[in-house]
Amino acid sequence: MMKSFSLILLLPLLLLLICNVDATSGGWKPIGDLQDPHIIDIAKFAVDEHNKEATSQLRLVSVVKGETQVVAGMNYRIVLKAGVVGAKVNVYEAVVWEKEWEKFRKLISFDLRWTQN
Repeated sequence: MMKSFSLILLLPLLLLLICNVDATSGGWKPIGDLQDPHIIDIAKFAVDEHNKEATSQLRLVSVVKGETQVVAGMNYRIVLKAGVVGAKVNVYEAVVWEKEWEKFRKLISFDLRWTQN
C-alpha cells in the first residue's frame, strides 16, 4: 500500500520534469538582440563557410532575423543580407550548429531566400 502511494506521489513530479525538459529543448526561439556580437560572429561564420564551399566572395551586410534551437549544442537559423562588393545585396537563410564549449561550429545550410531589387 505504501509503495503504490509513493508511486502516485512521484508520478506527477516525473511528468513535471519531463514537460520542463521538453519546454527548454527542440523548439525555435527568436533571438532578442540581432546586434549581439556573438550573433554577428555566427552570421560572419556562415558567410565565410559558404564562400569556401561555393568559391564566392559574399560579404555580410546585416542580420535581419534570427532564431535559436537547443540541441546537442545550439542551432542558429539566421536570415541575413549579403552581397559581393559593387553588386546587389540578396537575402539568405543560414543554419549554423554550434557547440560553444568545444569551440565547434558547422554550417548546416545556406540558402538564397530572395533577391533585392
